[in-house]
Amino acid sequence: MSHTTIAELIARSNRLGSDPKNTNYAGGNTSAKGAGIDPATGGPVDLMWVKGSGGDLGTLTEQGLAVLRLDRLRGLTEVYPGLDREDEMVAALDYTLHGRGGAAPSIDTAMHGLVEAAHVDHLHPDSGIALATAADGPELTRKIFGDRVIWVPWRRPGFQLGLDIAEIRKSNPQAIGVILGGHGITAWGETSDEAEAHSLEIIESAQRFIEENGRPAPFGPALPGYAPLPVDQRRAKAAALAPFLRGLVSTDRPQVGHFTDAESVLEFLAATQHPRLAALGTSCPDHFLRTKVKPLVLDLPAAASLTECRARLTELHESYREDYRAYYERHATADSPAMRGADPAIVLIPGVGMFSYGKDKQTARVAGEFYLNAINVMRGAESISRYAPIDEAEKFRIEYWALEEAKLARMPAPKPLATRIALVTGAASGIGKAIAQRLAAEGACVVIADLDGEEAAAVAAEIGTADIAIGVSADVTDEAQVQAAVDACVLAFGGIDIVVNNAGLSLSKSLLETTAADWDLQHNVMARGSFLMSKAAAKALIDQRLGGDIIYISSKNSVFAGPNNIAYSATKADQAHQVRLLAAELGEHGIKVNGINPDGVVRGSGIFAGGWGAQRAAVYGVEESGLGRYYAQRTLLKREVLPEHVANAAFALCSADFTHTTGLHVPVDAGVAAAFLR
Repeated sequence: MSHTTIAELIARSNRLGSDPKNTNYAGGNTSAKGAGIDPATGGPVDLMWVKGSGGDLGTLTEQGLAVLRLDRLRGLTEVYPGLDREDEMVAALDYTLHGRGGAAPSIDTAMHGLVEAAHVDHLHPDSGIALATAADGPELTRKIFGDRVIWVPWRRPGFQLGLDIAEIRKSNPQAIGVILGGHGITAWGETSDEAEAHSLEIIESAQRFIEENGRPAPFGPALPGYAPLPVDQRRAKAAALAPFLRGLVSTDRPQVGHFTDAESVLEFLAATQHPRLAALGTSCPDHFLRTKVKPLVLDLPAAASLTECRARLTELHESYREDYRAYYERHATADSPAMRGADPAIVLIPGVGMFSYGKDKQTARVAGEFYLNAINVMRGAESISRYAPIDEAEKFRIEYWALEEAKLARMPAPKPLATRIALVTGAASGIGKAIAQRLAAEGACVVIADLDGEEAAAVAAEIGTADIAIGVSADVTDEAQVQAAVDACVLAFGGIDIVVNNAGLSLSKSLLETTAADWDLQHNVMARGSFLMSKAAAKALIDQRLGGDIIYISSKNSVFAGPNNIAYSATKADQAHQVRLLAAELGEHGIKVNGINPDGVVRGSGIFAGGWGAQRAAVYGVEESGLGRYYAQRTLLKREVLPEHVANAAFALCSADFTHTTGLHVPVDAGVAAAFLR
């Protein structure tokens, strides 16, 4: 029976969790009770399977379930020490686990185990939370559902809430579920299908009531001057503001960002009531744990200049930090965790959209999605009543809950480049691809920029999801395309920290064979391209005020004079001196500029595969297939240089071990004495 029960639970969870109208990402939990076998005695035992802490219903698998013995779980009611000590029950749950227990039980486990129903769903639907945060939520619940759904006043998730719901279920056998004040919904059934049907009935009935009875313009009339800018204008303004904003919200610690100009955000910000509603903050614990208690809202019209926006955002950010510190001090007790940081997680810009922030791209994106949920909740509550979230004292109890602090402490240590954002040119193959892969493996978000946009997208997909890497098409000789690549980077990830000038090509010709067009092409791609990318990136880096790294993939040929290589080597020398010039100029902004001088990298190289390899092999009188071995034998170490060796140097230069190094050229050539720096 247990296999069927688990399969039904997983299928139900995935169906409910994959539809955003039912619950937010990683929000809510589902459970099923059934018979199992005691691994010690071989006898039957009643079990409960419930989504574990931190999992997501839409992608839940069996590995994400906590498995508990029902008799032991319900036996905890006999030792429950009362509301003042209910947090102790979380540790007690570990002693109710069956076998190895599966995933860690969540704070909502008691709600599922104590309710006398075989299947229980706890969800955070926008329509349900709109009802749960309506000022007259109890009356509306009775009006919509009669006695089929019961109102439960706000209570922090935990053992006592599980007892409360269990008593409601016992006293109201006709009920199919409850509305949890300020929070969400819980529904149940004797079969998996029945529980799912009851959950959907509550969600859809609440939504239908809002649609049929809600007043128009729930956010109030339009606010003059706050209408959305045209798409191109608002995205250009967002890209121009993104680095500056990231610098502000990284005052306490570096953050990664996400931008959205979703219609619901723009509609909210264009209405007169958005300042009042935003100040009230979010209500559902899942929301404000990710969005903080309230956002920072720019109080300027859409047409405000960038200068005006930056000046006002600076003022508002300082006010936000002071307000957050005051909020912490109002509610903190002697045993409260230390304040985690006073920067906002959500920044709203009228006419433009929403920026959200977190320790990585996924966290930032999800924070934005949660605030979209909050906007939907406010719309629903204001349509049928008045939005009335839980008070800030309760929010503080959740945000600085010892259990939440313990959960944060269990998170794995960040990777070396966590929170850093890199843009690598010519990254669809060879050295650039290897560098992008290495930086991503070390925790960075990466933009793969390449002349071949399809290949760039393919490499990004190899590396990971769009939360880790994206691909963009960029001709580095075109100033507009270079700026567009930087804009894409700051809109995708909030800013930029590392730029790798790697895009290049090679023409192996003698002086007399080299045409002016050859010379111009070689210099346009590498000398001009590196200059344009460094200039566009430096503007963002300076605006961001977080320092950063610019790395040039130069060549041993920047200092080594070889035959039939005039255009290529001269261009590499140009790049090498750009490193020195920019290191001298950008140091005052904390921006390090360094170069890497590889020997010929044959394997995996798009340049060598495109004809350069055959040309250089002809110069040296060897077979093209043996060119890598030829290069290796002329080095001091007799080792062939591969793309990953250059990637190692790139990582080292932007790692914590090289914080005081700028203007350096690192040879990655296995030892070419003629190319020694002097």
